[in-house]
Amino acid sequence: MQNFQDKPTLTLIDTHAHLTDKAFEEDRDEIILKSHEMGVENIITSGFNLPSSNDAVFLANSHDGVYASVGVYPENILELDYGTFEKLFTLAQNEKVVAIGEIGLQYTENMPPKEKQKKGLIRQLKLAYELNLPVVLHCRDAYGDMLEILKANKELLKFGGTMHCFSGSREIASELLKLGLHISVGGVSTFKNATSLRNTLIDIPLEKILFETDCPYLAPHPYRGKKNAPYFLPTIAQNLAEIKGEEVDRVIEVVLKNTKELFKI
Repeated sequence: MQNFQDKPTLTLIDTHAHLTDKAFEEDRDEIILKSHEMGVENIITSGFNLPSSNDAVFLANSHDGVYASVGVYPENILELDYGTFEKLFTLAQNEKVVAIGEIGLQYTENMPPKEKQKKGLIRQLKLAYELNLPVVLHCRDAYGDMLEILKANKELLKFGGTMHCFSGSREIASELLKLGLHISVGGVSTFKNATSLRNTLIDIPLEKILFETDCPYLAPHPYRGKKNAPYFLPTIAQNLAEIKGEEVDRVIEVVLKNTKELFKI
């Protein structure tokens, strides 16, 4: 795999980062600067509850090239009461907010009741529709219910969206594409044990793919186990180019166009 020592000739956008995470407390500004130097023109930092969404917007307003998505993640969905929703509605109207997310479903152990998660997801899909914003979706062990909700509320996806950190099957990817959604590709696609995902990515049109890091988590190979950062995005792009059998510059160019059109950056 190509080792990017120099800034790529084209720019990239990290569509899903967690720059407000405590892992970046001591070097956040340096990480952002280095990422820009490595060709990552913009970074969308994501909220997962009201406090982190507030932090994401504050960070975006404090840094050129940084934008925010705001929302309440499945694990925190019980916090989405009337007061929280009203504050989220107001926050989402900030000019640096480009999406509602991350929102979705997660059916692993010790998560809130499924029905609460479903209602919270639909409520935030409606919020995105009302504000003319795309959605950033999270799904883990819940693709059946996720697809059912998205199909039943397809009109709420008018402004598009993406399945963040996608790891599903060809069949699931096909259903998401039929709904007009994008697929976000991150570090997992570089893992040696991600053969199934790589095979699925072969079939996904380049025009429906976005890049993300989900930093500080899921650093790509050969940096796996290290703190992830947006400046690893060129490695993810190079890996996708190899999967697709395409020139990396063309892959970056198409994905950049996809991202700017979806998030209106």
